[in-house]
Amino acid sequence: MQQAQADGLCLRFPETLGVHRELTIDNAVMLLLRGTQHATNVPFSWGYIDKPQEGQTLLLFIPGQTSFPTDGIRYQEPENKYVVSVNIQGTPREVEVHEVKFGFIPGADTAAFRQRRRYRITKGGHPQLILVHYSRGPPTQIAPNLMNQPVRSYPLRIYNEPSVYVVGEKAGQKVFPPGAGPHPGGMGNMPMGMGGFNQQQAMAQQNNNMALLERRREQEQRARAAAAGNARPGRVEEDDSGDENDTISTRALSLTRYRRNHDIMNEVFAHAAYGQKNALPPPSPFSIFNKAELEAKTEKLKAEIEALQARSTERKLARSTKNVEMGSYVMAGDISMDGFGDGIPV
Repeated sequence: MQQAQADGLCLRFPETLGVHRELTIDNAVMLLLRGTQHATNVPFSWGYIDKPQEGQTLLLFIPGQTSFPTDGIRYQEPENKYVVSVNIQGTPREVEVHEVKFGFIPGADTAAFRQRRRYRITKGGHPQLILVHYSRGPPTQIAPNLMNQPVRSYPLRIYNEPSVYVVGEKAGQKVFPPGAGPHPGGMGNMPMGMGGFNQQQAMAQQNNNMALLERRREQEQRARAAAAGNARPGRVEEDDSGDENDTISTRALSLTRYRRNHDIMNEVFAHAAYGQKNALPPPSPFSIFNKAELEAKTEKLKAEIEALQARSTERKLARSTKNVEMGSYVMAGDISMDGFGDGIPV
């Protein structure tokens, strides 16, 4: 146990918490509360913290009197501690914050710019769960005598230890991979402040959980096949309520959710990539018109226009002839009156 702690071995939450450039107190408390809920159903795995990147966030289980594990970074100043009071979800809580700055990786960094903050809820939470966040701080010069002094011995030792529950009713129970079991010479009997457990019972529970998940999947597939006739059974729809975590192993549940999410994203990307390639071309905007019908109407209109033009020409010709006749009549009347005028005596 002492050798493992000296090497920096610790219990880590197996799922990633994402990369956060900055992390506020409220966000840290929310992550701790959410992590406490998940820790009741998710076993923590043994591992190292070694040269973490900027923004990396980890959830660790560290018993009360155990020191923080080595993380592969050398810090040039002591760690500061302060307590902050917050009110999250209507409950007052106290958060203990440990902050250390001016860290660097020996032989890799040319300036000390790394900083680490670790949070734990001392009142209103689980004090043994610690959230660790690494970020970039103001750079400073590295002391020459510390430039190339390693923080830990490399290569790191390999510890093949099973995951273990750290919170809740299952606290202390180990989860062995399928087909594996307790082996002598390991850390199976090392007390971690969580109590012992029956290893055979844990193995039996793991196997029962796997069998239960397979039976549930087969039953749902048969029910869907019966409802849809000869249709292909659909995928198993899992809700995220977390109730099934009490009876189903984390590995089996994660695999089922991965398959479900993979099927959903496959449908989305398949439609985005191929949805428009086989689509029919849009119809022509002139497809609503009939060419033959339009030509017939055009010929009819031309004939009507020609008939109207002919009638107009006839009317103009008739009007012109009538005007000529009237002009001749007037001229003839003037000549006869001139003859009568000459015979009147004055």
